[in-house]
Amino acid sequence: MDHLNLLIDLHRDGLRQGPGGDAETELALQLAGVDRTVPLKVADIGCGTGASSLLLARLLGNARITAVDLLPDFLDVLKSRARKLRVAEAITTCACSMDTLSFAEEELDVIWSEGAIYNIGFARGIAEWRRFLKPGGLLVVSEITWTTASRPTQLQQHWQTEYPEIDLASAKIGLLEQHGYAPIGYFVLPQHCWLDHYYRPLQARFNDFLDRHGHSEAARAIVSAEEHEILLYETHGAHFGYGVYIARKVG
Repeated sequence: MDHLNLLIDLHRDGLRQGPGGDAETELALQLAGVDRTVPLKVADIGCGTGASSLLLARLLGNARITAVDLLPDFLDVLKSRARKLRVAEAITTCACSMDTLSFAEEELDVIWSEGAIYNIGFARGIAEWRRFLKPGGLLVVSEITWTTASRPTQLQQHWQTEYPEIDLASAKIGLLEQHGYAPIGYFVLPQHCWLDHYYRPLQARFNDFLDRHGHSEAARAIVSAEEHEILLYETHGAHFGYGVYIARKVG
């Protein structure tokens, strides 16, 4: 099994494929000032197995949500969960890359993306997705962010290798302003969104994952990389986190 399919197998059964939380998703909705009574058109880009899509469908009773992810395996899990929660009629899935989206110009009221915009980069994502938003439409994205002005060399080197666009919130907010958005809210995901909602459930799946793949070198390499990232957060989590950025399209 190749690297991508191993990653899919490890993460498919997770409620989340990255840090986050239902309370934090609802807080972002509140800060955005979303009118929950109107029939909004929402795109959840990089939705994974649907943690945010499913909650948005429940909280925005009249919304039509397009859940976008590159991996059909994740979307299959999302559809199954949507049926169980009785929100399947509100969600349409789209298996495609986030850099080849087919929405019409000014079609969407809200673009939502939790822990996924890094796949094409924050600057590129907010620039390219803007055309899909109606005037005054809302953008809500979470993005890996430095939370201190300086940080240990080991941590700096890790994230500069993994994601060179990591930066301070002030720089990210500046990019939003440069690309035609008015920032209206920002907060950092608390520690429990990383540990309780993502890393601990992930760690609980390691042994079964390794057993399924005969403790192969490739499977062990994936677990080792995940363990390294977890240790970095446990050791240096005061210096970085996911910033949630909320902005309105202007102009």
